[in-house]
Amino acid sequence: MTLLLQILVFAIPAIFAITVHEVAHGWVANRLGDPTAARAGRLSLNPFRHVDPVGTVLVPAVVYLTSGAFFGWARPVPVDWRRLRHPRRDMALVAVAGPLSNLLMLVAWILVLLNADPQGLWARMSWTGVSFNATIMVLNLLPVPPLDGSRIVTSLLPAGAAVSYNRIEPFGLLILAALLMTGLLGAILKPLVTGLVGLLGLLFT
Repeated sequence: MTLLLQILVFAIPAIFAITVHEVAHGWVANRLGDPTAARAGRLSLNPFRHVDPVGTVLVPAVVYLTSGAFFGWARPVPVDWRRLRHPRRDMALVAVAGPLSNLLMLVAWILVLLNADPQGLWARMSWTGVSFNATIMVLNLLPVPPLDGSRIVTSLLPAGAAVSYNRIEPFGLLILAALLMTGLLGAILKPLVTGLVGLLGLLFT
């Protein structure tokens, strides 16, 4: 493939995965009583409303080209937990909406992959979609603030414990960066991602 096609094969499913993930958070929050994301224009599939130049473009490209792995993020959708009708329960529902959207896209890409020419462009793009959505889903379910998994944990903890737990949020990206650079993040994600893709592949073949 030409360089342009290689970029498109990587960028289209990657940007779509991150964009839909963020829209899902905002859409569920809006349904549960918080219109903050909707009023900010973030319930749009226009990727430019969600793209973070570093987290959505630069970091994923560098990590993929140097290691073959996928890692990135978008601008978080704004959510005002105080506006949710049932803040503790709804916090978990808003959080899980993002990974759930990646699961649905993962299934869609698997179905495309299973029906595509193994040597064709769609097969290569589908494999990127499968890998990226599986990784984004599993990564976001890790219980490291501010990832989605930490919001689910917060909703389950007693109030005092939740406050203490979320004090590590300012250091969350540093923790993830350290895990990535030491190889521990890959060691955690790889078996989970491989197992998830393998299980779904068996279910749809």
